[in-house]
Amino acid sequence: MTVMSYDDFCSKYDKAVKKCKESGQPIYLANNGQVELVVMDIASFERREQELQAKQLVLEALASRLAGGKDYSLEESKDLINKIIEGK
Repeated sequence: MTVMSYDDFCSKYDKAVKKCKESGQPIYLANNGQVELVVMDIASFERREQELQAKQLVLEALASRLAGGKDYSLEESKDLINKIIEGK
């Protein structure tokens, strides 16, 4: 976990951007010793958003199944997940 002060982040912006892109990890920004913000590169952010959406759909499917909804075969499930990941 990388924590930087806001002032350091501003003065070393290019270095921070490079670190985010190379590591895929966020940088936590602190002000007066308290972490207040998280900064990450757009590719990592979009990947996390897609993962969260896919997980949400899986949870909804599980809830539906527990409530008596339709079951899906393993192959059907793989196809649905791949479509979600690919954004189709």
